[in-house]
Amino acid sequence: MRRIIVLNSKGGCGKTTIATNLASYYAAQGRVTALLDYDPQGSSIRWLGTRSDDYEPIHGVEAYQRSRGDVTRSWQLRVPPDTERVVIDAPAGIGGQDLVDYVSQVDVILLPVLPSPIDIHAASRFIQDLLLVGKVRSRDIRLGVIANRVKENTLVFQALERFLTSLRLPFVARLRDTQYYVRAAEQGVGIHDLEESRVERDKEQWAGLIDWLEPPAAEAGAEEGRRRTHDSGAPGSAASRAHGTAYIGK
Repeated sequence: MRRIIVLNSKGGCGKTTIATNLASYYAAQGRVTALLDYDPQGSSIRWLGTRSDDYEPIHGVEAYQRSRGDVTRSWQLRVPPDTERVVIDAPAGIGGQDLVDYVSQVDVILLPVLPSPIDIHAASRFIQDLLLVGKVRSRDIRLGVIANRVKENTLVFQALERFLTSLRLPFVARLRDTQYYVRAAEQGVGIHDLEESRVERDKEQWAGLIDWLEPPAAEAGAEEGRRRTHDSGAPGSAASRAHGTAYIGK
């Protein structure tokens, strides 16, 4: 089971769009997929509610809702035992111990950044928190940055590109600003489910991200071996993740 969290302390950067499109992609590929929505706005769950039965199912968890007195938190956040990919839509404003709680139990962090001076500044501070507070490198958690809603050949995009290049972190995708994501969201599907020829460019922009998320089998096996060695016996470790529960955060 691989757990991927879409995370940024700043709201409005497109976390839900990336989370829902990624979950939809995995489901279409035949992966048993779960989508955990920790954002109080519940946008991912609403998207899932509009999804037709004609598409591959995605197990949704309303993680933003607190459990009732007669139900434990871990039971509320359980996922099917055969789940292969868990995609987590995280809330904005995460910091401190909450940040540690979220990142300590995932395998991959995707950080979307918008091309604006405010977003670039906020992202630089949040990346510092991920490295110093979340300790993502010492935990062997993969961190990839996504330039989201970009308009290429603009000065602000060029500034964003220079910033992302300076981070020495994987710059895994450039996703353009297009209404096709809005159209897909209205139907409860992802960009890969749209059959119009005009979305081929968008599908191509996702290809690099998918390749980064899904390395060749030999590389993935070596990475899992390193993680098991690092995490063996620890809370939130690979061993404790294998029991069909997806407890992330509080």
